[in-house]
Amino acid sequence: MEVLLLTNEYPPNIYGGAGVHVEYLSRELAKLIKVDVRSFGNQDHQSGNLSVMGYDYDPAPFSACDPGLKSPLSALNRCISFAAKPTNAQIVHCHTWYTLFGGILAKIGYGLPLVVTTHSLEPLRPWKREQIGTGYDISCWLEKTALEMADAIIAVSQGMKADILRLFAVPEEKIKIVYNGIDTQDYKPIYSKDSLVKYGVTPNIPYVLFVGRITRQKGIIHLVNAFHKMNRDVQMVFAAGQPDTPEIAEEMQTKVKEIQKHRKVVWIQEWIKIREKIELYSNAAVFCCPSVYEPFGIINLEAMACGTPVVASAVGGIAEIVQHGKTGLLVPLELDPSNPFEPVDAEAFARDLAENLDRVLASEELQKSMGEAGRKRAETVFSWKAIAQATLDVYRSLLR
Repeated sequence: MEVLLLTNEYPPNIYGGAGVHVEYLSRELAKLIKVDVRSFGNQDHQSGNLSVMGYDYDPAPFSACDPGLKSPLSALNRCISFAAKPTNAQIVHCHTWYTLFGGILAKIGYGLPLVVTTHSLEPLRPWKREQIGTGYDISCWLEKTALEMADAIIAVSQGMKADILRLFAVPEEKIKIVYNGIDTQDYKPIYSKDSLVKYGVTPNIPYVLFVGRITRQKGIIHLVNAFHKMNRDVQMVFAAGQPDTPEIAEEMQTKVKEIQKHRKVVWIQEWIKIREKIELYSNAAVFCCPSVYEPFGIINLEAMACGTPVVASAVGGIAEIVQHGKTGLLVPLELDPSNPFEPVDAEAFARDLAENLDRVLASEELQKSMGEAGRKRAETVFSWKAIAQATLDVYRSLLR
């Protein structure tokens, strides 16, 4: 069997959880079948069953393009290139809305069964209109069209499956649940402190860690507000870059400057190497994920694999990863129906985050027990070997 795997992100161009997913999934699948990865970028390499080719686009026709339309239109351009190259695959498997047009073309043009893994859902990310304006309408249309014509949909959590059934005209039997995973050989506790010293983190003072993009979805502003309310005298470390908009970048800058008058904040805005990220996870007293929307939340799994307790909002797939009271603490979050990326009571949410962070920070014994339980859960439930096999089972069911 051979699968045509279409993705926006692939090493070395990874900026989110979907890219991490495709990197490890393709590696494990290649131990079982041939994998033809077509990605945005300039990759060009082959190793055994794994072939990776990057596709760029000619920027000249887009020089006068509306900034909001440039992203979806250039994605369509690359998707046409994906489909133009012949394939020997029996299945096409798409990741993120960027590649869905390529999957549609492969399904119609080559008669391939179409599989789509949903890492997030466009109707639940309305803040994207701030970024790309009417380009958001294009991404929503692409997602709806592809999901409703797909032969199988892989949801990364039970919560994601429920959202798909609520938002799209998709038969339930087409939806399969396959979790994201973690390579526990790569992600494991490393207690050296080189990266702490490099980025200015004081090694002997406990710190709360956040890893992620500066976006409304990740709830980073709520964590900054929570830091004001914490009783514990700790450091806050943000490994956070790639702001969605100039507005949220400016808001983040303003709030961090204000909090730095009273507490130590280390803000790492540059891309960090995986080993450095693992050191930051491993040495943190607690990791915090305050997301307002998170279909899965692979960063929580990374922290758990590194033996670090997690405090996270109880949304989406997070509640299926973090076991409340055992591997971390879950903070209830009710979203405003009229503004679905804002809590009904943002002040209360920040206070609840602060109280739960303080609770973990108050007990080294609790940190140790939660960290050990999180590591064990990562090893036993979320291995990439099992996830690749489950994905292969989906392919085989379609070919049968």
